[in-house]
Amino acid sequence: MNQILLNGITIEQLAEALIPLLNIAKKTNENTQNDLLTRDEVCKLLSINKTSLWKHTKSGRLKSFGIGNRVYYKRNEVLEAVKPLNV
Repeated sequence: MNQILLNGITIEQLAEALIPLLNIAKKTNENTQNDLLTRDEVCKLLSINKTSLWKHTKSGRLKSFGIGNRVYYKRNEVLEAVKPLNV
């Protein structure tokens, strides 16, 4: 395991220096959750075929978004739809 030795810096200074980096990581994670997925990506994520995806979309369990002649799904909505009810 690699180690980084910091000499001449206090814990407070280190924490202050890390705050902007942590904020960037948090924003990146939020953006990832709002990504748009294609039908193929959703099928791969859920391990289902396109027929099942179509049925879930038509039943209202999954919400699709049309942009031009393409169909997309929001990653966070897909993950929320398959989340167990008891969690």
